[in-house]
Parts: sequence; structure tokens; C-alpha cells
Amino acid sequence: MHKDTQRPAAEQLAALYRGPFEAAEPPMIAERPPPEALPATDFLVPDRLEEVLIRFGERYAVFEPRGVASQWSKWYFLALLVPELLTRALLGRFLPVALDRLHLLLAPDGRVERLCFQQEGTALHTEDESLPLNLLDDNLAPLIEALAGFSGASPRVFWSNAGNVFEQCLGQLAHHPDALPGMTDDLQYFLTQRRLADGRRNPLYRPVRYQKQSDGSTRRVRRLCCIRYLVPELGYCGNCPLKRAK
Repeated sequence: MHKDTQRPAAEQLAALYRGPFEAAEPPMIAERPPPEALPATDFLVPDRLEEVLIRFGERYAVFEPRGVASQWSKWYFLALLVPELLTRALLGRFLPVALDRLHLLLAPDGRVERLCFQQEGTALHTEDESLPLNLLDDNLAPLIEALAGFSGASPRVFWSNAGNVFEQCLGQLAHHPDALPGMTDDLQYFLTQRRLADGRRNPLYRPVRYQKQSDGSTRRVRRLCCIRYLVPELGYCGNCPLKRAK
């Protein structure tokens, strides 16, 4: 586990954006977010969410709310889960991810470019939880409910998107320059559990599977389709579980 107690938390986290994460944008950690940063709770308000999604959807010839919301959510989950998993695996901390403590910095086209956390997070003390429930309850669940409510897409689509990003990030962490054996075992284990520690269904359970192909290769397949094909110019992704249109 990488630790450097002599540097501020924001610098420690930014220093981890190397190897497979070097192209990503590190988040900010600032008690006072910049004026252009939007409170994450704004995106629970239907009118505010609609405004951003319509702006994001202008890149497509046809505005299909389900497909557009699904694509937008992928940017959000990347901006959220990359720093959370890097911090947890390499710094032994977890970030304050509750929506009421989080701000979003958007690109001009409406996609989430980076996040701003108001605090540096909390140290992990025990192995009682492989993933803090507040990530699910205080961040993912309310935002997914808002996205599903606006777009009409099933919440399962957005949970699947989050799970896909989560699993992909864990795979990339294995190739991080600071990676240690077993570093993500607890997080990998979390994805294999049907139930959370409190007995509820785990909405991130097994988001992808790996299928052997006739040529001996292995194909990564999502558990659920992300419905991006509803946007005509996008079609099916390379991990889609559905049959491609002929």
C-alpha cells in the first residue's frame, strides 16, 4: 500500500494517476469548491438533470433519453469510482462520496470531467466492509433513481454501468506501478456476493463475465446491455451481451 503522509491528500491521490490511469483527470480536494463546480445534489432535481442531459445529448442526431442518460452516467461513474478505488486500494482510505458533500465539474458538453471532494476521506480501520455502504446508499442509489426517473430506463441499466466501471477499474489496478499482490482481493470478493452485509441484494453483483471463444480467446461480456444502441450512431458496444444487428 502506497502512503506518503508528508504530502496533502490531493497530491497523494493525483500522484496515483499513473500507468493505466494516466489519461484520467484526478479529482480536486478542496473545502471550498471552485465557483464553477455544481453541487452533486443538483442532479437529483429533475429540471437541472434534464438541462445537463439535453446539453450532453446534443452530440447525437436524435435525443433518445434512455441511451443518452446511460452514456452520461458512464462518465460520472468513471469520475467517481477511479479515485475511490485508487484511494482505497493504494492509500488505505475511502473518500467522502455522499452527494451532499460532493461537487461536479462539467465539460462544456455536459459530461462529468472531474469531481471535487470537500474532505480527504477517512482511514480504513477494519475489514468489516469490503465496500462502504455509503457509496451505494448516499451516492449511487439516489443518482441512479434520478437518472431512471428522468430517462425511463431501468435502474438496472445504471447499476450495470457502475458495476462495469468498477470491475474494469479493478482489472486496471492490477497493472498499476504500485500494485501489490492481493491488493484488491476484498473488492473483487465484493462483486461476487449476491447480498450485502446487511442482507440486501447487491446491485453490483457480477457485472461482467468472461466467455471462452472457439478460437481460445476470452471475451469480456457485460451482464446487462447498456442500451447505447438506442442512440442510432452508437450501436452496440464491444462487451454487449445482446446479439449484434446483422
